Amino acid sequence: MRIVLIAAVLAASFVSSAFAEDPAKVAAASAQSATEMAAKGKALYAHHCSHCHGFNMVNPGTIAFDLRQFPHNDKARFVHSVTQGKNGRMPPWGDLLKPEEIDEIWAYVKTGGEQ
Repeated sequence: MRIVLIAAVLAASFVSSAFAEDPAKVAAASAQSATEMAAKGKALYAHHCSHCHGFNMVNPGTIAFDLRQFPHNDKARFVHSVTQGKNGRMPPWGDLLKPEEIDEIWAYVKTGGEQ
């Protein structure tokens, strides 16, 4: 019984030390992930959104919302607008875009077109 207990403690110690991450590495991986998401979002945006919102997130020839001005702290509003549509002018995309694609477009929108 003691051997099993000692083995369990050693295994738990190994696992916790193996997964202890350097905060700088975690932040760098997170930034890289955000950059990758924004790049994917840019391609999705070009395909699905740019015809109304413009290639640089603004299209002065339409009544479309200037996405460069979208509040970066309001993802819920963004997701709702994309999935449900907006004011009878923006069509709902919830049946056409997967949730991860909407997240990628959101990552791009947060760049303000600077990606």
